[in-house]
Amino acid sequence: MKKRIYTVKDVELIIVAATIIENAILNKQFLQSKRTTWTDEFFQNFKNRIDAVAQNYLGADSAKNLRKASAIVLNMQKSALANLTELKTQIIQDFKKTPVRRQEILDTLGFTTYYKPANDNRDQEALVELLYHFKTNLAAEIKTEIIEKGTLEQTINAILTYADTLKNADIQQETSKGTRKTMTQEGVNAFNEIYEDIIAVCQISRKFYKGDTAKQDMFSFAKIARTLNGK
Repeated sequence: MKKRIYTVKDVELIIVAATIIENAILNKQFLQSKRTTWTDEFFQNFKNRIDAVAQNYLGADSAKNLRKASAIVLNMQKSALANLTELKTQIIQDFKKTPVRRQEILDTLGFTTYYKPANDNRDQEALVELLYHFKTNLAAEIKTEIIEKGTLEQTINAILTYADTLKNADIQQETSKGTRKTMTQEGVNAFNEIYEDIIAVCQISRKFYKGDTAKQDMFSFAKIARTLNGK
């Protein structure tokens, strides 16, 4: 059986490819002036192919939802982490006389496992997990206990809002698709073709933008893939 020719997760390949095509569409006036075959139809057909591969081999959701989920995480990452950091600091200080209870709260709300990769490494999937654990495990008594120590209720509610936003975007479902599960040869071939074609778009576009690092980065498969894991 022919193997995958890319090293990222299948879901990441879809997100990166879709992102690059969107970048190409944003810059289509220039790109189309340099390459006659990159018509509006070409870009739309590429988007349709990405959607079809996602639907057929990743599940029922389309690449559009994958892109939406990724964009939401990127947009909310900084503000969500700011609130999470404020809360974590207050918990550590407010409960330092009861270290066992402090650790129990940090464990229960997901800080112990997910905060460091989410904050230090800007790992999006870790942020998703942290917010979901927080929302799922924030019992009323824990919330009241934290507020009575001095934390603003608005800080806690803001974090819950981020979790709801993620839930509405079905990000938890999308990130769970990142595992490399067994796939038919037909599926592997379809993903490989997407990868080969998007790399061609990247290499040609980067050459067109020689000397413009910012534009070249918009067509760097590796750099865009790294942002999905906070690197």
